Amino acid sequence: MQSKTQNLAPAFTLFPSLKPPNKTLTFHQFTVLAITFLAYASFHASRKPPSIVKGVLGPKIQLNSSMIESNLASLESSGTGWAPFNGSKGTHRLGELDLAFLSAYSIGMYFAGHVGDRIDLRLFLVFGMVGSGLLTIIFGLGYWLNVHWLGYFVGVQILCGLFQSIGWPCVVAVVGNWFGKAKRGLIMGIWTSHTSVGNIIGSVVASGVLEYGWGWSFVVPGVLVILFGVLVFLFLVVNPEDIGFETPGKEIEMDVEVSGLENLEKVESEVAGLLGEEDLGSTAAIGFLEAWRLPGVAPFAFCLFFSKLVAYTFLYWLPFYISHTDVAGVHLSHKTAGILSTVFDIGGVFGGVLAGLISDMIEARAVTSMAFLLLSIPALVLYRVYGSVSMLLNNSLMFLSGLLVNGPYALITTAVAADLGTQDLIKGNSRALATVSAIIDGTGSVGAAVGPLLAGYISTRGWNSVFLMLIVSLFLASLFLIRVVKTEIKGMLNDGKWLSNNATAQ
Repeated sequence: MQSKTQNLAPAFTLFPSLKPPNKTLTFHQFTVLAITFLAYASFHASRKPPSIVKGVLGPKIQLNSSMIESNLASLESSGTGWAPFNGSKGTHRLGELDLAFLSAYSIGMYFAGHVGDRIDLRLFLVFGMVGSGLLTIIFGLGYWLNVHWLGYFVGVQILCGLFQSIGWPCVVAVVGNWFGKAKRGLIMGIWTSHTSVGNIIGSVVASGVLEYGWGWSFVVPGVLVILFGVLVFLFLVVNPEDIGFETPGKEIEMDVEVSGLENLEKVESEVAGLLGEEDLGSTAAIGFLEAWRLPGVAPFAFCLFFSKLVAYTFLYWLPFYISHTDVAGVHLSHKTAGILSTVFDIGGVFGGVLAGLISDMIEARAVTSMAFLLLSIPALVLYRVYGSVSMLLNNSLMFLSGLLVNGPYALITTAVAADLGTQDLIKGNSRALATVSAIIDGTGSVGAAVGPLLAGYISTRGWNSVFLMLIVSLFLASLFLIRVVKTEIKGMLNDGKWLSNNATAQ
């Protein structure tokens, strides 16, 4: 095992003033939040280019509710788009490209969490960021190399998905190491906005350079994630103990796609029972199947499956949808559509903060998540029906949809942790953090892979069918929360917390 000195980030050797007692625990906690925020935001920024360039690569289809008004045969021979994505099956090929990335991402997520439990998380995270950046750049090089072979793009996306899968288990485990059991729904709601912030940055950057050639839309975000990888290598501290601090409590309450495991002390005792051991200790890793057997993991993993199906369909297809749907009778350019799609992610930022704030106020993460999911259903219906009436209405409804769809994103896996905690399941096993969060997010990532693929196929029948798929998925996601919502409400009523909160408010 490496010593703490060997694991310490280089910046602490170059700048000794960063070490305690010169800097406090609080300073380093927020430094870790900032660095991991930027790291994961850069991951998402480098994922955004495929959605921005879809309109340039794919066939020029003008969709009006459920009708395809373009003649695909004539477009295929006109030289528009980029082979092999510009033919009559162009949207299918684009959907399959998303599937290649997200399937590799979801599979890699399971293994990344397992590996992350056992090696230096800082170096592992840097490895994932640099690899992701290089492969994003390599995809963009296809523009200048005049590559038209589908296998090239699919292969690069598969490898990129594997490297990208390293990011989430690492940042979750690092943040989990630094934060104790204090209520942090609002803080984590802000922290988990890194997903939406990354999407916004990726959309703006990729759209801004699109006019110079679609290759630049990949190269610039690829360089960005590598630069942030250097920042992580220089400054990230994985554990408080590495610079002389004590761990601020073994219990953690944080959001795992949020995070990780609330009431970790309760998890260890259950894991010990599953493995037939009396004491695993805070550094014991758990097996893949043992983690799946923890009650509550599977239901919430499938809840995240459907939630991410919706979120990633918007991530990969919203700019394409906007550019192929007239708004107030005006056809928007690909660049404008890409920038306009950031309104959805801006709503997601506010939604994450709002959901975290509400969950702290009522102390009910699952209830908050389910309410957001159910409210997002009519929001999507309104956006589909009235989004084309005017630019103001389009932006307003897109913002509302992003707020409600992405709002509970950070709370869903926190609800997993809360549910496990109430059943006396998890205790003190910090080594299990990356494994369990990887299982939950990995399963969700399967849904993320399925959604964009289905959108690519279903969109040829009309966007009403795509929105129907999204609405059904949101409903199913909420169904998986029913059990924990009932448990949460029952527990709150038994404890009298809601009554006391209401009395305090009065």
